[in-house]
Amino acid sequence: MRPDHKPTRQASFRLQRDDGGEDAMTRRRFSSYDEAYDALEQYCGAFCCSDDDQIEYSIKANETNPEPSAN
Repeated sequence: MRPDHKPTRQASFRLQRDDGGEDAMTRRRFSSYDEAYDALEQYCGAFCCSDDDQIEYSIKANETNPEPSAN
């Protein structure tokens, strides 16, 4: 690789529980925001709007190729 060529960063997305817990949904990785949104929409569609058992999730981006730390 040429020294002036930087590798591109490819983002992946994940679901994060608002209560900080971990489950099958939080372990999944998605290649796009839309893919993560679709999975979340499918999950939420199974619940009634007044259902207390529903877990709240947020979509978070991950960098799969982070820059090396400068030490």
